[in-house]
Amino acid sequence: MNIVLLGPRQTTNEIWSITAQRQLQHLHTHVGVQVGDTLKVGIRGGKRYLTEVVEVSEQRIQVKALHEEAVPQKLPVTLIVALPRPKVLRRLIMDSVTLGVEKIILLHSYRVDKSYWQTPFLQQLDQYITLGLEQAGDTIAPDIQCYKRFKPFVEDVLPNLISADCPAYVAHPYTELAMPNTIQHPCSIVIGPEGGFIPYEIDLLEKNGCQARHLGNRIIRTETVIAYVLGRLFGSV
Repeated sequence: MNIVLLGPRQTTNEIWSITAQRQLQHLHTHVGVQVGDTLKVGIRGGKRYLTEVVEVSEQRIQVKALHEEAVPQKLPVTLIVALPRPKVLRRLIMDSVTLGVEKIILLHSYRVDKSYWQTPFLQQLDQYITLGLEQAGDTIAPDIQCYKRFKPFVEDVLPNLISADCPAYVAHPYTELAMPNTIQHPCSIVIGPEGGFIPYEIDLLEKNGCQARHLGNRIIRTETVIAYVLGRLFGSV
């Protein structure tokens, strides 16, 4: 936890209270917080501050703002990912949030098991977002959307995300063109399921404006490829 995230209702007065049990346990056990220490505190969906601890007890820690700090910038990217296995989904969301992805779209495809859409992890996304924000010292959650039908998404939604200034790339090992390096513009990135998109899906993506690009001659796991491709495209990840 590199920042303590508070809701807007917790910061209406001059003195702010940290009362969530998970946050208190971390601050007591791992930080050993004391009166007079400074803490980085963010308002969920808002600003970030350096604060001073003014009271410490088992039930709450109170802080007051010293000055505002810059919130880390988002990567100008829409990450479109075929819904992975539930355990991978947790890591994928946390890592994507930590890396600063602006928008995440979870998508069905032929090789996505329909049972994945029933996982309780989909109801717990906000927990994983919070953990990712805390890791990165961020306060602004990405927009997350789910589409359970591949063809309607690709034909009706995806074209609206693509323009001359905002291309879309689908990671695909069986193409001649390589993924760009260190771009200076927004984009969308489409990542397939374990086993990859089937030829029909690649064809439909390309017909609707996506550019198929490879990442070398190795087949990379979903949870690995996201950090790799973001680092390749934006360079500063």
